[in-house]
Amino acid sequence: MRTLLLVIIAAVLLNPALAAERLWQELSDPSLTEVASNFRNPPSEYSMTFYWGWDGPVTEEVITRDLKEYSSNNVRAVTLEAGYRMTAAYLSPEWFKLVKYTVQQARLNDMHVWLVDEGKYPSGFAGGRFSELRPDLTMQTFRVTERFDVGGGETVDRQVKDNTICAVAVNETDGVSKVLEPVNGRLNWTAPEGQWQVQVVEQQFRTSATRSVNNPKIGQKDGTHALCDYLKPEAVAKFIEWTHEEYKKVVGDEFGKTVLGFRGDEPDYGIIPWTNTIIEEFKKRKGYDVRPFLASFTQRRGLTEQQQRVKADYWDVWSSVFSENFFGTQSKWCAQNNLEYLVHLNHEDQMTGLARSEGDFFRCMRQVQMPGVDAIWSQIWPDKVADYPKYASSAAHLFGRPRAFTESFAAYKPSPNLEQAMWILNHQIVRGINMVEVMWIPASSNGRSGMRGWLADERFAGAAMYLNRVCYVLSQGRPAAQIGLYYPSYSLWLGHDEADKNVLAVTQQLLENQRDFDFVDEQTVSSVMKLEGDRFTNLSGQSYRAIIVPPITAISKMSLDRLKKFAQNGGKVIFLGDAPALVVEKTFLDARGPADISWAIRESSGGLTENVLKALPEPDVSLGQVSPAVKYLHRRLSDADVYFFFNESNEKLSCTATLRAAKGQVQIWNPLTGDMEPVPGASAENGVIRLPLEMGTYGTELVVVGDVKRVAAKAVARP
Repeated sequence: MRTLLLVIIAAVLLNPALAAERLWQELSDPSLTEVASNFRNPPSEYSMTFYWGWDGPVTEEVITRDLKEYSSNNVRAVTLEAGYRMTAAYLSPEWFKLVKYTVQQARLNDMHVWLVDEGKYPSGFAGGRFSELRPDLTMQTFRVTERFDVGGGETVDRQVKDNTICAVAVNETDGVSKVLEPVNGRLNWTAPEGQWQVQVVEQQFRTSATRSVNNPKIGQKDGTHALCDYLKPEAVAKFIEWTHEEYKKVVGDEFGKTVLGFRGDEPDYGIIPWTNTIIEEFKKRKGYDVRPFLASFTQRRGLTEQQQRVKADYWDVWSSVFSENFFGTQSKWCAQNNLEYLVHLNHEDQMTGLARSEGDFFRCMRQVQMPGVDAIWSQIWPDKVADYPKYASSAAHLFGRPRAFTESFAAYKPSPNLEQAMWILNHQIVRGINMVEVMWIPASSNGRSGMRGWLADERFAGAAMYLNRVCYVLSQGRPAAQIGLYYPSYSLWLGHDEADKNVLAVTQQLLENQRDFDFVDEQTVSSVMKLEGDRFTNLSGQSYRAIIVPPITAISKMSLDRLKKFAQNGGKVIFLGDAPALVVEKTFLDARGPADISWAIRESSGGLTENVLKALPEPDVSLGQVSPAVKYLHRRLSDADVYFFFNESNEKLSCTATLRAAKGQVQIWNPLTGDMEPVPGASAENGVIRLPLEMGTYGTELVVVGDVKRVAAKAVARP
């Protein structure tokens, strides 16, 4: 993180113009007057964007037509993705010629372009170039290729393949294992007393499946075009050379202006990660040899406690390298080139799956300028509990990023109409998402209008402007939640998936009680946040006065020590359920426990009881009636407070709302019309605001508290 910040600072010092150009993506503390002056017509950098797939014979005429159509519907940005059956092959000179034309036309239309970093997904195969030109840099794994028994006194003498990592002999009597090193391509070993099984472990080039527009089998997701080795610096450098650097040659003069950044998509492992240097890296970080345990990682079940702990250590190591090498390298490149890097992972709605394929959501997103999630396959729908967008917004808050994005509506079944689509987006916005990417619009190269389905609705232009205004306002200032909820990645690495269910249950209870929060991860608690008296302060300058730890298996000693100090300083630390069974220092293998939490508040039931709610900081929002369906988001400007409410139910709400705000009068800002109106019957006294809150079915309200008299006068005078 420090390295990334230094890169950004250095870039700005070398070119002061960059500072002004990047204001839209930097944390800021604008005044209410500044925000109000932009509310009706927000800067185009905050526009929603269409995920614009170039299917078919895209031409300059098609590009010109589509951009004008999108702009006329208040969509001021596009996310450019390669499509199928294009006449200009992805990454070919003809492709880049069309990209250059697109950027020129976008600039003429006061629009912006996000560049997808791959020809479909997952990111990292460079349209097939790794398979075709550098197979030595493709993704790797390992597997056990042979098992055979050896009795005491017997000698093994056999040839092994060049890609053999090692062989491991396990004494089936007492479990003792020995690493057998091949010498000149041969295994030569005489077994001591006992009955041994020898397992031969081989490295293999094997990729997670990819869907590539350059795949001859159109539309197939398979291994034809292999991903690069995410853990190898040379491979990631080559990926950037073949993609980012080529775009820079063509449209680099518009980086940070018309072109806002690179968009990644679902980089992950569908295999056990491996790279040639991982054994040395593991020993450097953990202090012991992982090879005796590699074969056990390939077992789906039945691991001993020792094997599971070593597997957790392995996950800790490879996920760190993944974060630093793949995400960190791209993020630094983008920062050096006045661009943003935005990406979402795979399985955000199922973190147990994400832990297996990407290691740790927050560790990956720590490097990223704009964290994201996707909402596909009806993951978010009125009959489902789907609070996972808070992972992306929490990451943005923790790591000092002003924005978090959603990719929404790919393969949605049933396809939403406009009202349903807005419900899905408001559901994410109230959970902290403030950049909307709609994956619904193909390029209209086949002669059909690019606007289809609910996007052809005559109300869509108004809906797009609503999103632009809401996302603009909710990107300003700083987040204000006072509660941190510890996310238990350590427990998932240890195979205790129940920890994810526990944290999701607490998440739902907090939101339904109007207690907003951020997830906080292990590294944030242990080292990233500043401990300032009775507060933990994240990189957004946001302070948490309480940390809730749901029922978990393991926690680091550093986090435990910092939480104890936080509690001693007057902060609230609440453990739900039993104390963590393991306290991890350098390794999971040597972890001991249980943790001593005698200094903390403990709720033995493991749930969010009334006593726990009373122990939390005074709420920002209190409603005059029990309303689980009403969610809210609170941000602070330099001189004002902004609250966004969403009624997720089909029942109207009419109650008195009590808000915590520094001072000022109350207005309702209407994102649909751009109007800013006072709230009759609202009162303010001693930092407490009371107002009548009237919300229709699936309604939203944007409430602003500050010195609104000058703002109202300015708004009336504005043309």
